[in-house]
Amino acid sequence: MRVLLVEDDARVAAAMRAALARRGIAADWATTGREALAKAPGADVVLLDLGLPDMNGFDVCRAIRDSGDTAIIVVSAKGQVDDRILGLRSGADDYLVKPFNVDELVARVDAVLRRRTATQAPRPDRVRFEDIEIDLPRHEVCVDGAPIALSRKEFQLLAMIAAADGDVCPRERLIAEVWGETWPGANRTLDVHVATLRTKLDRPGLIVTVRGVGYRLAGRVVRATAADTEAGSR
Repeated sequence: MRVLLVEDDARVAAAMRAALARRGIAADWATTGREALAKAPGADVVLLDLGLPDMNGFDVCRAIRDSGDTAIIVVSAKGQVDDRILGLRSGADDYLVKPFNVDELVARVDAVLRRRTATQAPRPDRVRFEDIEIDLPRHEVCVDGAPIALSRKEFQLLAMIAAADGDVCPRERLIAEVWGETWPGANRTLDVHVATLRTKLDRPGLIVTVRGVGYRLAGRVVRATAADTEAGSR
């Protein structure tokens, strides 16, 4: 695993690199936005601090995302909801607020890489878990063979949570990708939509609340492409 740490504070960088090294991860280091852009193509994961001396950190995030498919985790002291939303909308795969536990950082790195590896496989047309089937192209959901009427946002939430394969979907990411903005009541709106989903699916324990973080799926996910479906019907 090739990790690039973008951090202008030498003491913080030294501590993070040492902590990662103790966990078997060697991290390259960049101190400026321009240096980060030069080194990012050779990295699997970029750990990006937003407070850089030469460039706006969000601009660096967007530039890395525009130039390739390198995974990006923002690691920043900026912990306001608006900052987290902007980081995710700028192309970050995850956002971790300082101070943090290094083991949590490593777990998030592993989760981001798992998700990115999964997206390199053929895009599934259908997702199944327990007796629920999601037809992604048609935006249809069936429970035990019976169609369930979901709103567009309810469908998007279910598809995102299912796509995480049991990993937690952070609240900030769900709000950013489904609503495209945040507002004072955004978390409450998300909770109401998830509660409605549970009721419509009649599976109250299927979507698990991870307090203070987000939601994850309790069931096992099975994916199928159109080619898989065609082959199975022969």
